[in-house]
Order: sequence, then structure tokens, then C-alpha cells
Amino acid sequence: MLREHPAFRRFWISRAVSELGSAVTTVALPVLTYQQTHSAVLVSLVSAAATLPYVAFGLLAGALADRVDRRRLMVATDWLNALVLATIPLAHATHTLTTAHLLLAALTSASLTLFYEAAVYGLVPDIVGKHALARANSALYGVETLMRITGTAAAGTLIATLRPATTLAGDALSFAASALLVRAITRPAPHPAPPPRPSLRRSVTEGLRFLWHHRTLRLLTAVGTLQSFAGGAVIGQLVVFADRGLGLHDSDPRIGLLYTAWSAGGIGGSLLLPRLLRRFDAFRILLGVLPAGAALGVLVVLTRDWRPALPAITAWGCAYLVVLVNTMTYSQEVTPPHLQSRVNTTRRMLSSGLGVPLGALVASTVTVRAGIRAGMACAVVSLTLAALLVWTVRLRAAHLPTPPPP
Repeated sequence: MLREHPAFRRFWISRAVSELGSAVTTVALPVLTYQQTHSAVLVSLVSAAATLPYVAFGLLAGALADRVDRRRLMVATDWLNALVLATIPLAHATHTLTTAHLLLAALTSASLTLFYEAAVYGLVPDIVGKHALARANSALYGVETLMRITGTAAAGTLIATLRPATTLAGDALSFAASALLVRAITRPAPHPAPPPRPSLRRSVTEGLRFLWHHRTLRLLTAVGTLQSFAGGAVIGQLVVFADRGLGLHDSDPRIGLLYTAWSAGGIGGSLLLPRLLRRFDAFRILLGVLPAGAALGVLVVLTRDWRPALPAITAWGCAYLVVLVNTMTYSQEVTPPHLQSRVNTTRRMLSSGLGVPLGALVASTVTVRAGIRAGMACAVVSLTLAALLVWTVRLRAAHLPTPPPP
């Protein structure tokens, strides 16, 4: 895959470098915020900044990315992100760092990342072609997951030796490196000239209209939102589940193994999906993997020992990633080039922007009222609804058409 597409190889390396830096920041920034404020609420706000931009700017980011040179937009947002993060260690060194600075930097960085990702949805099909999208998306999600595991594992040591603020300088450098690598990507051959660009408002409306009137994409958007709800419920309650469900208390290092198991399952899913797509179409994969994910969720919820929980969580994470990349790949295959960013950013807005935080909120509320197993079961219920949805469509003979080969 990488040998066949030098442009994709550069982009793949850029994602690996940038994701490694960002993974360290996901640990270092909350730690720095807590050192500055000793406030659990403010730490939560900094963590929530990663999803808030999807709700606030998702439609705008998609429309803008479809109107400009996507590669240039990605380079610009990378450089701006490097600048934003570099202000934190600089302010810390000069003793001018404030809580407002941290919150604003977290929100600005997440917003810039949103615009970057909106451009990615259209750039990847241009680089590799629609015939190689499944392999390309799996390679990207796989390396991002691997770097996330590596970065979060290394974060504790880096924070202890370099201090949190200094550690953030490394993420700033990773964004700068990403900008240089993306800038070196050979410009894809241009598509036929599109019609005159409509207003920004009309651009947003066009993307929404295409998504709403495409029956299959509408279905997959609903499935993706339910899937993300389940992911938010699992990750949001995993520490509590470890404590109250598996007996891993306080700072037991085995708690980290649960997160690693979920991420490792994601790597397995990224390797499995291209093989599945060689034998089944996207809809048939959903018919099998969604019920399997729900069944694995039941197994996790019922287990009371961390040892059987690890392989069950790994397999659950694998099923989760297969559904995630499968739905994204199909969406990119059937969406016209000039609508790629709008349509796929809207889908991501509904899943990551709404589904993940809503799943975490609902699961935590249920945990408070009915216990941790009931809270974790929220993820199982959500996946079961997604499985019932696709099977209902299947039984009504409204199956997913396989896109013709390019």
C-alpha cells in the first residue's frame, strides 16, 4: 500500500508523528491544568474541548474544506496548532500562564484539528483512489491507534522528567513536522472544474441535503452515532468499571491494561477490515460485526475478573474499529469529490460530536442511579439498537448496494 503511493506514505508518516505528540498532550494538558487550578471541573472542561468544536463548527469546517485547496488548509492548520501549543510552555517559563490561557489553547487546538480532519476526508480519496480507500483508512486508523498507545504510555515518564508544560513543546514540534510532510505531498490530479461555488450557507445546505437523501448514508450515520454513543459509554466508565466491577482500585497499574486492550483491539480491527471487504460488502459486514460487538459487550459487563475482561475488551475494541472504518470508507466511496468534506464532517459531527459525549453522560448518570454494570450496559443497548436497525433494513430487502469498481 505505502510503496504504491509515495504521497500517501508521506501523509501516513505525518499522521504518525502528529498523533504521537497529540497522545502525550491528552495526558499532559489535563495534568498541567490540575497543577494550575486543582479543579476537577476545569480539568473536565479541558478534556471536553476535544469534542466541542464538532458541535460548534462541524458544518462550517466541512463546507470550507470543500471550497479551498485541502492540502493548503491542512498545512495552515498544522502550523497554527504548533503556534498555539508553543504558547503554553512559553507562558509557563515566563510565569504568565493562566487558566483562561489553558482553556482557550485547548479549544483553539481542537478547533484547528477539526478543520484539518475535514480536509483529510477529501484528500485521502484523491491520493489513493476509491479502490484503495479501505486499505488507506485502515492504515491510518491503525497507526493513529498505535501512536496513541505509545504516546499515552510514554506520557507519564515525560511529564515526570520534563514537566507537563515542557512536554507540550514536543507536540508543537510534531505539528510543525506534520505541516512539512503534508506540504511535500504531490498535488493530486485535478478533478473536472466544478460549477461556480455557491455561498457558504448554500454549501452547507448541499452537504446536508445529499446526506439526508442518500438512504444508505442516512442509515450509516444513525449506526455511527449509536456506535459512538457506545464508545463514549465504555471509555467514560472504564475506570469506574475497573474499580467497582473488577476490583482494581486506586492507582492499580492493571487499569492501564484495560485501556491498552481497547486500543490494541482497534489495531486488530484496522488489519481485519481490508480482508473482510475482499469477501463481503460493507452492509454484510455490519450485519455480522454489530451483533458480535453487542455480544462481546455483554461478556465484558458480566465478567468480574480482570483477566478474562482483557481479551473480551480487546475483541470488543476490534469490532468497534471495524464498524467505524467500514462506515467511513463506504461514505467516501459514494460521496462525490466536491462534497467529501461536508458530508463526512457532518457524519463525524453527529457521531463524535454528539454520540461520544452523550454516551459518557448517559452511562455516568445510569451508573450513579443503578450501578456500574447498568452504566456499562448502556453501550450494549446502543449497539443492540444499531444491530436491530441494520437487520430491519436487511429483512425489508433494502440492502446496501455495493459501489461499482472504479
